Amino acid sequence: MPVSAVSDPPPVARHHPSNESLRDRLPIFPWDKLEPYKKTAAAHPDGIVDLSVGTPVDPVPELIQKALIDAADSPGYPTVWGTPALRDAITGWLERRLGARGVTHHHVLPIVGSKELVAWLPTQLGLGPGDRVAYPRLAYPTYEVGARLARAEYEVYDDPTALDPANLKLLWLNSPSNPTGKVLSREELKRTVAWAREHDILLFSDECYLELGWEADPVSVLHPDVNGGSYDGIVAVHSLSKRSNLAGYRAAFLAGDPAVLGPLLEIRKHGGMMTSAPTQAAVVAALSDDTHVREQRERYATRRTALREALLAHGFRIEHSEASLYLWATRDESCWTTVSHLADRGILVAPGDFYGTAGEKFVRVALTATDERVAAAVKRLTK
Repeated sequence: MPVSAVSDPPPVARHHPSNESLRDRLPIFPWDKLEPYKKTAAAHPDGIVDLSVGTPVDPVPELIQKALIDAADSPGYPTVWGTPALRDAITGWLERRLGARGVTHHHVLPIVGSKELVAWLPTQLGLGPGDRVAYPRLAYPTYEVGARLARAEYEVYDDPTALDPANLKLLWLNSPSNPTGKVLSREELKRTVAWAREHDILLFSDECYLELGWEADPVSVLHPDVNGGSYDGIVAVHSLSKRSNLAGYRAAFLAGDPAVLGPLLEIRKHGGMMTSAPTQAAVVAALSDDTHVREQRERYATRRTALREALLAHGFRIEHSEASLYLWATRDESCWTTVSHLADRGILVAPGDFYGTAGEKFVRVALTATDERVAAAVKRLTK
């Protein structure tokens, strides 16, 4: 037999015990369960309309692309804390857009997209067995993942101030909510911040959809009406993925208590968790311009109106959804029955139970599809 015809034996799989235990802490990746429905939707004669993941589809604004390109010759290592220009852009945006007051460079920290922060925050805070992490009953699954990675306990809430504060080390807020689009009022935020401070609980507020309010005007925990002019014990998480179409850039940042951000900065230096230099330059451009954000909002508003009306006409009920990039919709049946029903029409949506058992009769419908694909979905829903 020629040598070329002899196959090498397959490599023996070797699993380091610590890697195996880390993997075993995690739930099954939920999006894999959607694959059969995606195939069904893709078989539609006019193609799939994917309203499931919520990934931006519109172009990156030219001024941001130009900033990225102009910084392409960046042979050296970037810093974890970012350039002074980046920190200036973040603090300026916080004051201009969120009404924050007295923010300095020590109040901000760039991160490599918000998901890595959510997943690794409990570990970076030093949480572990016996410590508790709490997040909304309907929530982004990565809050749970972060607690699991740290071996911390985790629980959901309807009203955070009703939680037992004992050993509660990290409290997540999310307004506007993913998946529901619910917005917490100024008074709700103020009451929760006060309660967390009373019990010495660190509060992180995920505000990644804050610039996408439709029937409500979302407020940040960084606003003085909420925090009383102090950032003690609170940190806000912000992302440029949706407001500037920068999901592919992995661009986000934290803002809040320097006593929390300082140690996180040191940990992230050791871990090499740095935003690339070209991305940092792009973020400076993105945060310094409000025009492209208004233009993108208008695109989403038009798509939202069209999809909302089509869903209602098709027999859906929509709850919350006053902000963010999703419609939280139900036909009062199993979410998987609804997913199947829409997949047969070439439309893919996210089942509500991805976000907690309370979502088992809902689906999340993303606004992130082109105008042409949204029009196709509307046509299919109104037949």
